[in-house]
Amino acid sequence: MATDYDAPRKTDDDLGEDSIEELKGRRVDKGASAVDIDETEQAEGFELPGADLSNEELSVRVLPRQADEFTCSVCFLVKHRSQLALEDSAQLVCRECA
Repeated sequence: MATDYDAPRKTDDDLGEDSIEELKGRRVDKGASAVDIDETEQAEGFELPGADLSNEELSVRVLPRQADEFTCSVCFLVKHRSQLALEDSAQLVCRECA
């Protein structure tokens, strides 16, 4: 719970003077203020899935397959030769797919 350190502090005499109805009213007011927060202000910084990204451009540098790499015939990912598990004629399979 947040504490307002600038507010004047109540003494023990002042605390005893608050009625139960007044305390209940304060609790209801605090709950209502938490619900009244504007959600549009909070949501402005979030990107939703499925949003229209047609005007966005991606710049990715694509390298050709190197001499020490192969393309798995099952998952079609380019892997390093150290990941080669099976080599059947022209079928190359990585360790994850074997």
